[in-house]
Amino acid sequence: MPSTALMTAMGLFNEELVKAGVLMAGEGLHPSARGKRVHFSGSQRSVTDGPFAETKELVAGFWLWQVRSMDEAVEWVKRCPNPMDGECEIEIRPLFEAAGFGAEFTPELQAQEERLRQLTGQ
Repeated sequence: MPSTALMTAMGLFNEELVKAGVLMAGEGLHPSARGKRVHFSGSQRSVTDGPFAETKELVAGFWLWQVRSMDEAVEWVKRCPNPMDGECEIEIRPLFEAAGFGAEFTPELQAQEERLRQLTGQ
């Protein structure tokens, strides 16, 4: 678990993100010991309980930010308190926009997506 000092620093950083209109969502995730994985093989499904010893890298939490560019996201991450006692990395990845799916994202699928967003308040 993070220290009180780290939680305080992250709280202040999150406040900056909110005040700047950048933070859309953000949560910490429990360790993999409390998780499950569902494996897909054709129509078959199997479930494995955590922890996942074969995992080399594991997501510990996430932020969902609305920024103008990847460069802006990088600048925000550089200001973030180090979330670990030692070395660590924060990965930044963009979300897909509708146009990124190409012709496979038909007008009917786009309309369905819009209806779902309205139902969930997004």
